[in-house]
Amino acid sequence: MPEISVVIITFNGKGFITSCLDSVYSQSYRDFEVIVTDNGSSDGTADFIKENYPSVALIENRQNLGSCKARNQGIEKAQGVWILTLDCDVVLEKDFLDKIIDFAKRQEERVGIFSPKILKNDKKTIYSCGIYLSKSRRFYDIGSGKTDDGKFDKAKYIFGACSAAAVYKKEMLESVKEETGYFDERFFFLVEDVDLSWRSQRKGWKSLYFPQAACCHSGNSSRYDKKIKQYLSFRNRYFMIIKNERFTQLLRNIPFMFVYDLSRLFYLAFTNRKALKAFGEITR
Repeated sequence: MPEISVVIITFNGKGFITSCLDSVYSQSYRDFEVIVTDNGSSDGTADFIKENYPSVALIENRQNLGSCKARNQGIEKAQGVWILTLDCDVVLEKDFLDKIIDFAKRQEERVGIFSPKILKNDKKTIYSCGIYLSKSRRFYDIGSGKTDDGKFDKAKYIFGACSAAAVYKKEMLESVKEETGYFDERFFFLVEDVDLSWRSQRKGWKSLYFPQAACCHSGNSSRYDKKIKQYLSFRNRYFMIIKNERFTQLLRNIPFMFVYDLSRLFYLAFTNRKALKAFGEITR
């Protein structure tokens, strides 16, 4: 049984998957398995993987079932003590696995999520150093868009990790699993990693940022339409709040949420036809 399972999801990611898989297989750390879930790609991604990476355990979906479902399928198949989730446009730096697994093993037992330093492709700009959740219940990627100038080089506790590149303890994932999966499949994609991080905290787990393990992430390799992303981000944020927020805490945070949400509601109502659909789904 491998110590770590690398679970990669792809949707029309043929142009990215070679760099991703090559960065995994070139690691000095070798005790891993690789599982790829292809979400009904039409660009030949699945056939390319089968032909060029025969050691990959490939799961083929006939249609795009969303990143949540795809990751859950990979995690269900995984045998590792640790799960590294990757988007197909992520490239690991040298010794990434060796560094982050060694760090994870040295932490207290109740740390279940580890975030590496995720950079953009220029290797100078930060994509994410973990997730921060504000009083208005807006979520941010820590350091996003800032220059990697050493200010984010210290390990620290964080709210959670961006699932584009994150290490999860399998024991933790099993403890927070719901009927809708490890990642809530009702979300389809977006905000599901924030929801999982919040659920893990409610179960007594902690999250840590570890900057010495770094990777690069292109972002939006699936090329989803902007309005679909707006709709899912808006809807899923409320799904997350309804699921996880305690009523007393919600009352305290309503003033902060109101300032942000009122303007956003008006904007979406007039610019995105899917807003009404989101309102209905949130209400249900």
